[in-house]
Amino acid sequence: MSGPDPAPFLSQADDTDDGPAPGTPGLPGSLGSSKSEDPGVADREGLQRITGLSPRRSALVVAVLCYINLLNYMDRFTVAGVLPDIEQFFSIGDSSSGLIQTVFISSYMVLAPVFGYLGDRYNRKYLMCGGIAFWSLVTLGSSFIPRERFWLLLLTRGLVGVGEASYSTIAPTLIADLFVADQRSRMLSVFYFAIPVGSGLGYIAGSKVKDVAGDWHWALRVTPGLGVVAVLLLFLVVREPPRGAVERHSDSPPLSPTSWWADLRALARNPSFILSSLGFTAVAFVTGSLALWAPAFLLRSRVVLGETPPCLPGDSCSSSDSLIFGLITCLTGVLGVGLGVETSRRLRRSNPRADPLVCAAGLLGSAPFLFLSLACARGSIVATYIFIFIGETLLSMNWAIVADILLYVVIPTRRSTAEAFQIVLSHLLGDAGSPYLIGLISDRLRRSWPPSFLSEFRALQFSLMLCAFVGALGGAAFLGTAIFIEGDRRRAQLHVQGLLRETGPTDDRIVVPQRGRSTRVPVSSVLI
Repeated sequence: MSGPDPAPFLSQADDTDDGPAPGTPGLPGSLGSSKSEDPGVADREGLQRITGLSPRRSALVVAVLCYINLLNYMDRFTVAGVLPDIEQFFSIGDSSSGLIQTVFISSYMVLAPVFGYLGDRYNRKYLMCGGIAFWSLVTLGSSFIPRERFWLLLLTRGLVGVGEASYSTIAPTLIADLFVADQRSRMLSVFYFAIPVGSGLGYIAGSKVKDVAGDWHWALRVTPGLGVVAVLLLFLVVREPPRGAVERHSDSPPLSPTSWWADLRALARNPSFILSSLGFTAVAFVTGSLALWAPAFLLRSRVVLGETPPCLPGDSCSSSDSLIFGLITCLTGVLGVGLGVETSRRLRRSNPRADPLVCAAGLLGSAPFLFLSLACARGSIVATYIFIFIGETLLSMNWAIVADILLYVVIPTRRSTAEAFQIVLSHLLGDAGSPYLIGLISDRLRRSWPPSFLSEFRALQFSLMLCAFVGALGGAAFLGTAIFIEGDRRRAQLHVQGLLRETGPTDDRIVVPQRGRSTRVPVSSVLI
């Protein structure tokens, strides 16, 4: 392990990096020979020269980022694992319970563009260190809130979004600056394995720590200690690679950041980015709803089936559903992410639109299984778990592929901003409001029926059926992405190589040889 980066605190480490000299063997666009089959992709030796990190060190950086991502989602869903106990402790209903997740996601969403702007211009490692340290302190403080201060729990969950925004917008761009092509896809799949696995561990840790300690507050005290370890690992292991160097030709100048408004205009004119973000918004809506409400729904199903006693005021809610759902989430996440990446990698050889098509297939395929899992809950809890397993596996196929799409249709100096605004869009229309919306619909339906455990179950069942419809809409958005993906990917590649300039929405031109001299022609004519 090496010490801290030589770059000044919060400075852009690669501002003065002009890249290697032309003709260096193994680098993209060089005059020397490359060991890679693709002359535009650096080999391992070339990547090491560009990034200053050995392959082993780069893999270790990804492992640290993966650990923090796992911790990130583990903390997020620990609350869902003890939600029935939180409802009893604070004496709140379904709509207020959904508000816990909505406040957190809203804060996370608002702060993401701030860290996206900073992540494209300053030292990313130190931004993540500060954010994770703050998040750990706030999470620990939220475990000491008295029962009459529910508003304070909402406030602390909102502040947790500061730390998560500082990490989620920046970490994928570090991986993009360390690897290219299939290597990047594989490393992103490892990184995004942590989302479902961390979510599942959150349910498991929440329920089991509560059972061991006899108090749900201790479930919120697990991740802060692990957060301190994360900060130390970030500081000692992670180094700041030069932005975009692994993708540009060795004789092209390094990319310089443009203004924030220029970045936004370029992203707004990128249909693949917009449509894939809308598709991912549907994924966020569905996963956000299931993450908070699935364990509570399964508990109510067991009560209606007579398999478990109801959760009465003043009693601890005893159920194995949080543990089982957590295990299912872990397993389906590993299967789904791996299945999605491998399917896309194989289909990409014959179909350049494979990535968005696999995402569309995953979402459209998950919708009927999620609907069946809800419809069968009153008849068989086993059938419900089987359909949830299949539906979540198909849903998880999207995670790594969506991130890869963003990284190859957006140039390196805009990626943190693009990550940030994808987060804003997916949470604003997705999981920022979906838990509260599901809870609100459930409460409204319950008021129209006589009070009973059956009415509580039916109200939540009908409100969760909205997820299947939203999933189908997301699949349609990914089908739209497939129409534009080839052209947008090529434009990003040409821009990184210095062959395409962006001066306005009508002036996308590329330098090509024509009749013995260099001539600027519209990029669309080359793509056609």
